[in-house]
Amino acid sequence: MQALPRHETIAIVGSIISIVLLAWTYLIIMAVDMGSITNMPSMPKPVWNLHYFLLMFLMWAIMMVGMMLPSVLPTVLIYAAIARKAKKDESAIASVSIFVSGYLTIWLSFSLFTTGLQWYFDYLGLLSAMMKINNATFAAWLLILTGIYQCLPLKDACLQHCRSSVEFFRDHWRQGAIGAFTMGLHHGLFCLGCCCLLMSLLFFGGVMSLLWIAAISVFVLLEKILPFALIGAKITGILMIVAGTGLFVTIL
Repeated sequence: MQALPRHETIAIVGSIISIVLLAWTYLIIMAVDMGSITNMPSMPKPVWNLHYFLLMFLMWAIMMVGMMLPSVLPTVLIYAAIARKAKKDESAIASVSIFVSGYLTIWLSFSLFTTGLQWYFDYLGLLSAMMKINNATFAAWLLILTGIYQCLPLKDACLQHCRSSVEFFRDHWRQGAIGAFTMGLHHGLFCLGCCCLLMSLLFFGGVMSLLWIAAISVFVLLEKILPFALIGAKITGILMIVAGTGLFVTIL
């Protein structure tokens, strides 16, 4: 497979970096605003009406874009290289943006789910003003369940698909715009299977904690690019189980 010309690589990388920076700018502004609001002595509990639900969905959607686009960049570059070669061979091929749109559709759907989950947790009184779990027992269970998932074969299978982009396109290649969008959906599903429980830990450290968001983003990226990530996933899973168990011990 031929490498992309430098100007095309720069254009793709620059576009994704720009989108990620815009997403993080939004998150920083929102975190600062929420921090100033939560420091008010008589802050009212949020009312979950349609406006607030849409605001929270927008927050989750932009957060997922900012967190997940960096980790999919190598796959996008490989798709662009394959698409360029296919175009030379006069095959029906779609632009990179359509593939990325399919990928992001999965994470926007996940954002809708997590918004509903946030509403339910808030209804049960499990979240603080900064959207952090305030129940130690529930937090411990979340750590343990995430740790267990890190060690499951399903996690391994999804992570392997995310790490092996060339093999992914070989096994799932589709022609045309619908095909590109479908491939984006498929890759997004594998990525979701790899990272969904990790994303649930945003509730553990605080959905509006910028350091926590950044830490999970870096962890997701490293899982997809480091040589021994499959073993690393199991090691971190065991550490999460130990940490969750330790949290249980402190409760007793």
